[in-house]
Amino acid sequence: MEVDVKGHRFALAGVGGLGMTARLLGLFLLLLWGGPTYSSASAADAWTGVQRIVAIGDVHGDYQQWVTLLRDAQIIDQKNRWTGGATHLVQTGDILDRGPDSRKVMELLMTLETQARRAGGQVHALIGNHEAMNIYGDLRYVSAQEYEAFRDRNSEKVRASFYQQHVETLKKTLPLEELPEFDEAYRREWESRYPLGFFEHRYAFSNQGRYGKWILGHDAIIKINDTLFLHGGLSPKYVGDSMQAINLKVRAELEDPSKLEGGIALDEEGPLWYRGLALAEENLLMSHVEQVLENYGARRIVVGHTVTEGAVVPRFRAKVLLIDVGLSAVYGARRACLILEGGRAYALHRGKKLPLPLASGPVLIEYLKQAAALDPPPSPLHKLIGQIEAQNLVPTAP
Repeated sequence: MEVDVKGHRFALAGVGGLGMTARLLGLFLLLLWGGPTYSSASAADAWTGVQRIVAIGDVHGDYQQWVTLLRDAQIIDQKNRWTGGATHLVQTGDILDRGPDSRKVMELLMTLETQARRAGGQVHALIGNHEAMNIYGDLRYVSAQEYEAFRDRNSEKVRASFYQQHVETLKKTLPLEELPEFDEAYRREWESRYPLGFFEHRYAFSNQGRYGKWILGHDAIIKINDTLFLHGGLSPKYVGDSMQAINLKVRAELEDPSKLEGGIALDEEGPLWYRGLALAEENLLMSHVEQVLENYGARRIVVGHTVTEGAVVPRFRAKVLLIDVGLSAVYGARRACLILEGGRAYALHRGKKLPLPLASGPVLIEYLKQAAALDPPPSPLHKLIGQIEAQNLVPTAP
């Protein structure tokens, strides 16, 4: 089955034209691997009485920056063991793609999930659009190093078997005059589209695979104390849906590709893709933000997905907090996250804790200047500071 996403058509299994489903792929690889898969079933979508929350935005395969930020937040020690006690760690999605080390990031998260529970804490790895994309087969942002991370001693054998399957399928389905010449050049071109590790990667993200099963055990939206967390945001289209309904829809569609077309997981207004809370004019969307908070009984909404200029940025009088700071080296290795404790919100910016302002204008500018002073020069925040200063110089209408 193929679907269209933003003008791109792709095979949902990620192995289009090979004539083999993810289930058969799984059976084939299990004969070689024989390994178990990982499961992390989500039992709840709301928690109360949590004293400390650390929320981190998009990681995009940058393991070193991820680990450094976790240490900044006193979540792990130098041996990457959980030291957060009863802290709840929220990662708002988009662990995957662009960078080289998504697999290492996931493995550490899996380990920390177990260690945190034993210590009275919790790890919440939310489903972002890139987690969904890897499950349904939109692989435009998977780096070559990502496939290489799945390569093992059987990869040559696996790929050769799939190539033979591909050739046999074409011979059975195409008229003789339309068959390509299956020479060395043809095979090299085919192999360039399916590098070693590709098939192992695709099985790992199927709903029988280690990472697909793990992702499908997570939520797209949760609430801790008085704060909503999700990847993209809640648009007016979904403001009336409960957290449970949203999470069930997202998981159901990712588990069954036939439900994707026209569903919430691919919807630009859906919680995995929506950018309105990050980009829309605040005066135009303020009433919507207030409606979201009222419907969910929340004080604020925390989202990733849309990259800021390099800091945690409050919008809508701090009722929306943007935490995709561009952590990955792909975006400049900007190191910051959100901390909620003692009833207050802070940015942990390059290891220093800064109170987040509750208003725009001068107090927001002062916060951003403090953050910029912590960055290696020149700070990317100077652009945002200049924009806000210019806006504050414009006289308001009487």
